[in-house]
Amino acid sequence: MYPFCFWASVLENLGIMSYWEFYNIITKGYITQPTSDENITVKETKINDILVRYYVPKRNSHKLKRGMIYFHGGSPKFAKIALLPYETFARRAANRLDAVVLAPDYQQSSKYHSQTQWNDVSDFVKSLLHPETLAKYGVDPTRVCITGDSAGATITAALTQQIMGDSEIPIKPKFQTLIYPALQMLDTDLPSFRENEHTIVLPKSLAIKIMSEFYTTDESLQQALKSNQHIPAEYSHLFKFVNWSALLPERFKKGHVYTNPIYGSSEIVEKFPGIVNPILHPLLASDSMLRLLPLTYILTCQHDVFRDDGLMYVTRLRSNGVQVFHEHVEKGFHGSFFFISWPFHTNLGSRLIDNLFSWVDENL
Repeated sequence: MYPFCFWASVLENLGIMSYWEFYNIITKGYITQPTSDENITVKETKINDILVRYYVPKRNSHKLKRGMIYFHGGSPKFAKIALLPYETFARRAANRLDAVVLAPDYQQSSKYHSQTQWNDVSDFVKSLLHPETLAKYGVDPTRVCITGDSAGATITAALTQQIMGDSEIPIKPKFQTLIYPALQMLDTDLPSFRENEHTIVLPKSLAIKIMSEFYTTDESLQQALKSNQHIPAEYSHLFKFVNWSALLPERFKKGHVYTNPIYGSSEIVEKFPGIVNPILHPLLASDSMLRLLPLTYILTCQHDVFRDDGLMYVTRLRSNGVQVFHEHVEKGFHGSFFFISWPFHTNLGSRLIDNLFSWVDENL
């Protein structure tokens, strides 16, 4: 991935093509079609104008099945459920769990701005988590979970908080599964950002680029995030939710010194208020909101800039009485969950998916 980042930057700086045009060329050969096989029927439909690829096991077709709503990760500029790693995960989940997997192409539904995307996804889930809708896909409404990786885990955590707090949504998920989630944009100088600034798969510069482009292509937000002085003093109350000196386990603090936030002007937050919105950034949610959450599975990786987001969320959930199953992967890196198909197959990726499916099978 790091060579891709390098050449994408070079070509963009030379004016030959944009950063994400390069990525679209690289990933073009990994786009799949909704193809059924001997075990799984794969189709596409639209729910609230969002394209959904869904996977239905053929065995025991007369029975209601467990349901998994899966939000894939990646940048909105090139990621889609049709990409081979995400398609492979969804197909394996349906087959291994004998579950209906519904995978929305949520990032393709908006103009890549977070608030618009959130409104689209929120409306989609409200429509999906309705008895009549789930019955259409053969899903048991008492056995539904929400799963996401990376940016998809951000959406999963945010949606779960909304669903559990909304009495008008009749069906609640049994649990949420969050695979190396990104949960806040307040502090980009966490120990995990420092340690993994130049990591191969997701260096800090690329992480900040992706985070900022959920809101805008205006590079002022990227520069502000890099300086880590983008939050004005009037939002100082939010920093207790990302205070790693209080929320990280001791072994992840070693070698790092916590410093109080350096506040910036109000300009960035006024232009992009979503960056301090707890609805969009689940780690900023109040304790009263977190107490409503269901059983939660969180996977974090040692070599990941977003590691500490997940670790701090584990701490906050547990301190608010939420049951959490946490798997930390010492040799893991951001994206390792999806190195499961040629030419990027790894034993680690296969093991992590097997572990997750075993846990889901026991709890759904």
